[in-house]
Amino acid sequence: MALDLGLGGKVAIISGGSEGLGRAAAERLAREGAKVTICARRKDVLEAAAAGIKEATGNEVLAVSADATRTADIENVVRATVERWGGVDILLNNAGTSAAAAFEKVDDDTWHEDFELKVMGAIRFCRLAIPQMKKRGGGRIVNVTTVGGKAPAPRSLPTSVSRAAGINLTKSLAHEYAADKILVNTICIGLVRSAQIDRRAKDGDLEGHYRELAKRIPLGRVAHASEFGDLVAFLVSDRAAYITGTAINFDGGMAATV
Repeated sequence: MALDLGLGGKVAIISGGSEGLGRAAAERLAREGAKVTICARRKDVLEAAAAGIKEATGNEVLAVSADATRTADIENVVRATVERWGGVDILLNNAGTSAAAAFEKVDDDTWHEDFELKVMGAIRFCRLAIPQMKKRGGGRIVNVTTVGGKAPAPRSLPTSVSRAAGINLTKSLAHEYAADKILVNTICIGLVRSAQIDRRAKDGDLEGHYRELAKRIPLGRVAHASEFGDLVAFLVSDRAAYITGTAINFDGGMAATV
């Protein structure tokens, strides 16, 4: 018997939705019958992703070009979603890049840019989406963070600090909005196949690159983005109605923390 996730007709916004984790989650939700808005900065890549998801799932996807560091852009994404689909049920805060360096190498501008994108971007999306969720009797928010937000490695700044803030934000919102039936969780990622990691491969040897990275992972492999999409679909579904305020490691057992 198939596990019905109850996502048919739900409305989702996914930031950083043009590639990798965001696109995989968008496609998974669309397959479940959700109405999905994806946003990212590069309009051409974003629109290609929306077309690809529509072709793969048969469901239309709304693509809204936006920079998650700009309040006006975020407002436009939420407004366009409400105008098109009638509300918001699900928010996946996925916008972000990998930024890791030694403390003395990180200047003020880098700190500010990282927090604007990863922390303030999520805060602004939540601030606008939560009132829409209240109107619909509840909702789901998933913040993408990293295992480094729990247990930072050396030379992992500013990402480990901004991701720790994202974990704290998750717990704070989960407590505050539980009575409104808005559930808030975070997925702490480890290593997942993505365009960002692909670009680090030497001489274009992707599989060799991933085999080397897999040596750090107890399960012996790097995750696929589709597996992340499966986890998102479960967390935002009716089947996860008793899960909130939780930080779930998606890392193949790599993190030192539970």
